[in-house]
Amino acid sequence: MPLVVPGITNKGDGASKTEDWTNKLVGKKLGSSSDATTFARADLPKETRVIEPGSMVTKDFNPERLNVHLNKDGTVSHVNHQ
Repeated sequence: MPLVVPGITNKGDGASKTEDWTNKLVGKKLGSSSDATTFARADLPKETRVIEPGSMVTKDFNPERLNVHLNKDGTVSHVNHQ
């Protein structure tokens, strides 16, 4: 029987959620409405943290929290759940 470690050797819910949000957000800016280059902040999950360059953040782990990392120009560079 092969070793299965959730989130490492198989795609669990967390990995697919992160991948979904990556596809929706990376390369876009956050704004008040959604279009080809902007994503509405109101459509983000309740547990979302937007992290700008140089921002300080806590290191507490919350697998339901979506972290949205921005570039200096305000576009989303990457996302993760933690």
